[in-house]
Amino acid sequence: MRQVLARAIGGVAIIGLLAGSAACNKDTSSDTATGSNCGYKLAFFGALTGSAANLGVNISQGFELAINQYNEKKGSTCIEVAKFDSQGAAEVAPGVARSLVADKKIIGIVGPPFSGESEAAMPIFDEAGIPAVSPSATRVSLSSKGWKVFHRAVANDDAQGPAAAAYIKDTLKAEKVFVADDQSAYGAGLADVVKSKLGAAVVASDKTEGDGKQADFSALVQKVQSSGATALFYGGYYTNAGLIRKQLTSAGWKGVLLGGDGMKDPGLSKAAGNASAAGTIVTCPCSPPEAAGDEFNTAFKTKWGVPAGTYSDVAYDAANIFLQGIEAGNTTHEKLNEYLSTVNYKGIANTYKFTSTGELDPTLIKVWAFKFNEAGENVADQEIKIS
Repeated sequence: MRQVLARAIGGVAIIGLLAGSAACNKDTSSDTATGSNCGYKLAFFGALTGSAANLGVNISQGFELAINQYNEKKGSTCIEVAKFDSQGAAEVAPGVARSLVADKKIIGIVGPPFSGESEAAMPIFDEAGIPAVSPSATRVSLSSKGWKVFHRAVANDDAQGPAAAAYIKDTLKAEKVFVADDQSAYGAGLADVVKSKLGAAVVASDKTEGDGKQADFSALVQKVQSSGATALFYGGYYTNAGLIRKQLTSAGWKGVLLGGDGMKDPGLSKAAGNASAAGTIVTCPCSPPEAAGDEFNTAFKTKWGVPAGTYSDVAYDAANIFLQGIEAGNTTHEKLNEYLSTVNYKGIANTYKFTSTGELDPTLIKVWAFKFNEAGENVADQEIKIS
């Protein structure tokens, strides 16, 4: 998913939540010195506050659940949880990233979730040599930067964009499509791929401000209506998309709003109103949450009081990949990064193998379409096959 150019709220917010007391109830310095597999930290880095916080919180909760379960099996706080709030903002991410790498007990990172913050923070993680697995950052270029510690647990926009275009052409059979984006690394990147795949079917395009920076989309609404488009693809996040859908409905537009995984959140229907949001389509390089199984979904709801959200299951898998590596004795940055290069891990959301550039193995990619219903929920519609 990608980057929302969110405003920094109250400056750089860094949340270091340490789960429990001294690791394995021992002195952690002696643990690491003697080669014990306890006494280390895994970090979540991403949006815990800000206009797209829902997506970051979903991910952090899946990440933390995995570590809690691991510690329960150990009978002690063996691996500690550390959380760092980037607010999903590229301008905030570097300062938060520097705080993370200063903690020498952190040996692995789940995140960043968004593409823009990934572009800003990953050079710092790469210089420090700390391996990172993003559960959701989809901008294609992230794997071309030469970073040695970058890994992506989902397909990139070169899969999601064509899938969205295929749905528009084959399922909606829309002949006139309007494409807009929020100018973020994620939104613009995804919209560009969709435009390239739809070709002449794109009758017009436009830009908006990022989430939290714009509330009046009347100019966009007028352009969409004037274009004659029956489908609007929006590259951006759920809050903007919900407001756009609400204003399109108020103006009498009867077409279908579509977008990517950044829109796959109940926050869209909250912003639009359930009736207006109904019928909105979102694509996601992920499986329906029910596919993760009852054991995970029950444990998640018991722990957090809410159902698992978008990418909660992928973050759970990413944390468990790290934990498997630590359990096997890969307790330095170098060893853990080398382990990730050879891993073949079957999780609850997918099976994970990484290419030499950190991409998910092409044989393992998947993209689903989800549809918002009249209750405001996004439910599985169909898996999209990409030729």
